[in-house]
Amino acid sequence: MTTTVDTSKLETRLFINNEFVNSVAGKTFETVNPATEEVVCSVQEAGPEDVDKAVAAAKAAFEVGSPWRNLNGSDRRDLMLKLANLVERDRAFLEVLEAMDNGKPIGTDGRYGTSVDLHLVIQYLRYAAGHADKVLGSQIPVDGHIFAYTRKEPVGVCGAIIPWNFPLLMFAWKVGPILATGCTVVFKTSEKTPLSALHIGKLIKEAGFPPGVVNILSGYGSAGEALARHMDVDKIAFTGSTAVGHKIEQYATESNMKKVTLELGGKSPMIILDDANLETAVNTARAGLFLNQGQVCTASSRIFVHESIHDKFVAAMVQNAQGINVGGYDEKDIDQGPQVDKIQFLKVLGYIEKGIEEGATLRLGGHRHGNKGYFIEPTIFTDVKDDMVIAKEEIFGPVMSIFKFKTDEEAITRANATKYGLAASVVSENGARAISTAHQLRAGTVWINTHNSFDAAVPFGGYKESGHGRELGFEAMENYLETKTVMMPLTGPKV
Repeated sequence: MTTTVDTSKLETRLFINNEFVNSVAGKTFETVNPATEEVVCSVQEAGPEDVDKAVAAAKAAFEVGSPWRNLNGSDRRDLMLKLANLVERDRAFLEVLEAMDNGKPIGTDGRYGTSVDLHLVIQYLRYAAGHADKVLGSQIPVDGHIFAYTRKEPVGVCGAIIPWNFPLLMFAWKVGPILATGCTVVFKTSEKTPLSALHIGKLIKEAGFPPGVVNILSGYGSAGEALARHMDVDKIAFTGSTAVGHKIEQYATESNMKKVTLELGGKSPMIILDDANLETAVNTARAGLFLNQGQVCTASSRIFVHESIHDKFVAAMVQNAQGINVGGYDEKDIDQGPQVDKIQFLKVLGYIEKGIEEGATLRLGGHRHGNKGYFIEPTIFTDVKDDMVIAKEEIFGPVMSIFKFKTDEEAITRANATKYGLAASVVSENGARAISTAHQLRAGTVWINTHNSFDAAVPFGGYKESGHGRELGFEAMENYLETKTVMMPLTGPKV
């Protein structure tokens, strides 16, 4: 039985200094259920003044001698574990809230949905908590009679701007290393999906985090710009489009040269070699592209298939995709929900029209599903050329493009011919051949015989215009640490 969410009782205010408050300007915006096109509720809209208040709270919480700075690493660990337990307690509620606000299915019987996201959120919070008391410096042997060592220190006040496609999971990916390393943070969530993070604000306070450590603002890009330009923010972390990523870098440079990590867009290739198992290839391609309505930065939107198995693969892929069940989160056995909003819905349909216009062959879908909600049919194109718009631009929807290739070398060259480098995958029964191919692909993550597989311990991030810095794994902690060198001459005999 699906948990019921009473929308009249949802928290819609800004979370600043451990209190929920209205915005200074008193402005609000509506958040919409994309499955019904109906308004869920109105949410307080953060402006520059609210950013100033939140940053001031985070700065105060980071001051030497503050309750937060006085905590041991083990204390931070315990608070984070308590937060994870509270998320687990409220898991069923959060699964429905996230589905209502974002549109993705809840996920049952092994299907992807918010239930999977919540599992990963809890897993990562606990993983990151394990690093809180293991932030280590090192003693360095140097010439002369000198004691030299390094210590790792928190970078300070952080800004975190998170996207709408995985609202809670991206919140966790940012807040985990931020808290583990002892930083403080101001979040700016997407105006499309603000609700689940606000509920986490309640749990932050309930867990016992001191005021100002975590602040959560709902709002538009103007609030994100104010955060990225703020002179009291020491580091900004952004997940979103490459176009906005360029702006974040600009804002950071034009203000105080704050540190920046970026996880940006992709146009991820999947290379299906001639020795691939057909069933594995089809299942991998389905998970790679249609997961989360195609709204995944790592979506395998360029499927390169060896010419000798191309036709068999296309027939099997079309048949498989015909079995994808499209519907709202509260319907039974749903694989694919709506796009997140009308803007994204029309954008994806526009790309489909462009693919047809440029001469690609539409093999499946290509239209709106139903007459209510922002649903799009699972769509497959063949005869796609590398210079077509649908082959070059990130669509962020359930639109698969299939290409033919003759040789491994050709496939690798074409796969790398993009400004992006977030992820890629290879499907092959020959392990040595698959690994060789993986090593030649210019991408931060390369999967073999799988796609869109993540784990808390495995670092994730991009090459080229897909960003820089890594999330997950210990590498994520490094984003929020400064290295300080301390040197002191010694007296007495050198030993």
